[in-house]
Amino acid sequence: MSTRKPSDTYSPLYFLASVGAGGLTVTFFMWLMFWIPHPGKTVPVFEDIMAAFASGTPMTQAMIVTAVAGIAFFAFQNIKFLIWNLQRYSAWRKTDAFAAFAKTNAQSQMLALPLALAMAVNGGFIAGLVFVPGLWSIVEYLFPLAMVAFMAIGVLALKQYGGFLGRVLTEGGFNCAANNNFGQILPAFAFAMVGVGLSAPAAMSTSATVAGTSIAISTFFLMTSALIAVVAMFLGLRSMMENGANAETAPTLLIIVPLLTVLGILMLRQAHGFGVHFGIDEGAGATLALTSKLLATQVAILLFGGLVLVKQGYAGRFLFGSENSAGAYALVCPGVALSVMLQFFLNNGLVKAGIVDKFGIAFWTITALAIAAQVAMIWLVLLLNRRHFSASNGATPVPAE
Repeated sequence: MSTRKPSDTYSPLYFLASVGAGGLTVTFFMWLMFWIPHPGKTVPVFEDIMAAFASGTPMTQAMIVTAVAGIAFFAFQNIKFLIWNLQRYSAWRKTDAFAAFAKTNAQSQMLALPLALAMAVNGGFIAGLVFVPGLWSIVEYLFPLAMVAFMAIGVLALKQYGGFLGRVLTEGGFNCAANNNFGQILPAFAFAMVGVGLSAPAAMSTSATVAGTSIAISTFFLMTSALIAVVAMFLGLRSMMENGANAETAPTLLIIVPLLTVLGILMLRQAHGFGVHFGIDEGAGATLALTSKLLATQVAILLFGGLVLVKQGYAGRFLFGSENSAGAYALVCPGVALSVMLQFFLNNGLVKAGIVDKFGIAFWTITALAIAAQVAMIWLVLLLNRRHFSASNGATPVPAE
């Protein structure tokens, strides 16, 4: 029996294994953020969690234990896969395979690196809030440091994407026929992840200077991400209408879903900063309108992408069949993003607008949908990790293009 693993054939799309684990960390943090009190703060911290556990019912205590355990496990997975990827990526860059890769459309996949780095910083901040006592007392000192870290990742992303654009716009060679997917939206996702990290101080800092700087810099990454996504989407649709969607990279058709969640959180954070520091408070109605539009678009994209995946029999080939593709990890982010957006739509939209009572029947019905998406993605991550990082049964790895 072969001991060769699909992950032995390296692809930068394996960074999405780290990103997916980091996203699941966020889904568990949503439980704490929206289900336990955290007076005077926009997010719960260690002290709030301990107080809620001490005074809570057995159900509340079980929820907190589950959420904290989920955050710890997937934060560890996030860092473990990030380190594995950095090691493999470093070695891969010295090979002839990388040289050939860097002359194809797939060169833009290298932005999965800054995407994973930004996700790890965001996940690390969540872990700090949950597990480090007294962190909130020094958080104002951490915000500038975090912004420097995200800016460094943003510079890396700009350098990598600039290298890609510089090559195809001066030398040509972009294969439009092979662009029959939404893979070129991945760079937009990377810039959005940097932007959402940079926007955190806008929602949390008590300093107008820090919040204003956060809003200004994160807006650059917001607009950069949006521009890339729009152009890439039309280019991809043009090729798909002519050539059909590429089967191996079909999961990229869903990448708009996590992109919208990340950009949505970025805009919500900015809106909070505008309201607290600059007197521009749009209220619960504006939040409900934004989250409703984002969620509706995500559902439409899921229906569109899901149709293509079903028609192509993707699951039968790459999840349960004899083929493996690192691009399958792109299926995790949409489910995670849907779960998170449902939480924001419900709690920041419907509840604050007075449409749904907090902890009422309608509340738990919608929450159940978010948890169902979360559980499904946990299952998918464990399935993919087993397929790609355990000894294979002779399945053939398929390089994403």
